[in-house]
Amino acid sequence: MPKLQVAHSFRVLQTESIVSKNDDESVIDTSRMSEGERAALEVTEAAREAASMERTFAGGLFLGRYDLSQITPFPEQTLEDRDQGDAFLCRLEEFLRSSSNPDEIDEDGEIPDEVIDGLARLGAFGIKIPTRYGGLGLSQTNYCRAAILLGSWCGNMMALLSAHQSIGVPQPLLLFGTEEQRQKYLPRLAKGEISAFALTEPGVGSDPARMETHAEPTEDGSSYILNGCKMWCTNGTRAGVIVVMAKTTPKIISRHSKNQITAFIVETAWPGVKVVQRCRFMGLRALYNAVMEFHNVRVPRANIVLAEGKGLRVALSTLNTGRLTLPAGCVGLAKRCLEISTRWAKERVQWGKPIGEHAAIASKIADMGAATFAMESMTMLTASLVDRAKSDFRLESAICKMLGTEWAWKMANDTMQIRGGRGYETVASLRKRGESPDPVERMVRDCRINTIFEGSSEIMRLFIAREALDPHLKIAAPVLDRRLSVSMRATAGLHAARFYGAWYPSTYLPPRIAQDFHPRLGHYVHWCGSAARRLARTMFHQMLVYGTALERRQLLLGRFVDIGAELFAMSATLARAQAMVERSDLDAPSALDLADYFCRSSQFRIAEWFRSVRRNADGLGYRLAGEMLADLPQTLSEGILRKTIAGSSPSDWTSQR
Repeated sequence: MPKLQVAHSFRVLQTESIVSKNDDESVIDTSRMSEGERAALEVTEAAREAASMERTFAGGLFLGRYDLSQITPFPEQTLEDRDQGDAFLCRLEEFLRSSSNPDEIDEDGEIPDEVIDGLARLGAFGIKIPTRYGGLGLSQTNYCRAAILLGSWCGNMMALLSAHQSIGVPQPLLLFGTEEQRQKYLPRLAKGEISAFALTEPGVGSDPARMETHAEPTEDGSSYILNGCKMWCTNGTRAGVIVVMAKTTPKIISRHSKNQITAFIVETAWPGVKVVQRCRFMGLRALYNAVMEFHNVRVPRANIVLAEGKGLRVALSTLNTGRLTLPAGCVGLAKRCLEISTRWAKERVQWGKPIGEHAAIASKIADMGAATFAMESMTMLTASLVDRAKSDFRLESAICKMLGTEWAWKMANDTMQIRGGRGYETVASLRKRGESPDPVERMVRDCRINTIFEGSSEIMRLFIAREALDPHLKIAAPVLDRRLSVSMRATAGLHAARFYGAWYPSTYLPPRIAQDFHPRLGHYVHWCGSAARRLARTMFHQMLVYGTALERRQLLLGRFVDIGAELFAMSATLARAQAMVERSDLDAPSALDLADYFCRSSQFRIAEWFRSVRRNADGLGYRLAGEMLADLPQTLSEGILRKTIAGSSPSDWTSQR
């Protein structure tokens, strides 16, 4: 299944690091690392784009810069773009209602061929593919609107279309493909030929340096011979074309061998490509997910995407845009949850009044409504950044994915709690009894994976922290880099002293807010600006305290990420609510209420994260985990029945430790 496969190793936080001068230089002083750590770091760092986090709105939050001019006024679709999206969405909605049954798809574990063919006729497999290649040529904003609609209806169809064009072949070709590659493949893909993405391997998840799939050049250099095994390739069992990541001939730099990973376009009809197994899961039961093997597959050199050794850059850049589809789908899921929950909370009477009037349920509904408004605000804001292509949006996209999937999971869980036993009951069972067949049980199963694939929440936090700290690495890292001469390090030290001598005092100054906001919103804007400056200096304090050990403080770094992410969500919510007020939107009063409640709740969460920077049980928990990993206490392991080792026969089952 699609997921970010790249571990952003936090050795990059060490002060013995230096910003690379070109793609061939290591960005980190790796002399004190093990061979495995060095290899993983070099592969992942080489794949990173040149960072410009400090110039983006979200990146600026981690530096104490609160520049609302980057996101205000809240971007609105042009009338032409909106009309184009509306026309497609109307056709898509009519088709989904009349020709697809999500519950039957879930029960059968298959999306009917006629449904897939119908989606192809609508152009749903080529939403963003330009019209000159046979696609619809719609914007990222309209693509996200389509994802919202699909997310509210059927997770399986959402996954099919998202994996195909968000991380499958279309997106890499639109970003990096040659004109010949685009002309050859994009028309086929726009018409409905399904694509997939192959990176994960049975023994390799988030450590690409250990990748075993490899491609060797032929003697004449015209092709590569591909061998290896990939797993969790979403759409793999039905795909005609896939992007495969493989190791190619190492590059020798300064007498050292450097791993290279290359992206290849592979057609599944070629000899040697084999689907070994269709993987089955707790949810998304109609997911066409495969384990695939490649035996001496001959791939033309012309099918390399971007260049040899640039495969992880292709993967990361694709995911920066592609992962934005997930939070959009989660917005649709959240809206469906809200519709089910509010309807039931009004209908269900307990202890003399509707359950929605009981504070325990009312609180859940308020949280769901405010979070849904915030999710949609930050997702559509980020989609507009993609459409404008005026700034680096990787941090905003990662925040949307992280928060959107986590909030959607909580909302699905709360919806089940509100519906009670009816939420846990299947649609078929509810319908048999004549009850409203709300698919809460299916929605919970389907959405659980969202916090895992295309970058788990843990990987997202590491990714965001790495990018957020990059400006500090650029300035401070050369000072202690032993590869540099004393004079170069001294010069770097003077530069760092000048920067921090001016920057650090500024984090204590009140923020300058040039934009005018509604009275109910304005005080939150100023609070966000002050909180961003507090975040920046608190991060700096912890860098001074922990130095090279900061890389091991993942829970601490996670708190910083959560604060910055929440500030981004607050800011997007405030900007959208203000825009609705200014244009006298009919929902403006509700928007003010939603923004007010969301921001008030965010303030409490952020205050707790700041408090726990200094007062927490992180160290104690880490030591306890180490003790349990070394020897699980008897009281925690007795009384259960299990296999002693994986693969043992039933006759070998035992409850012994």
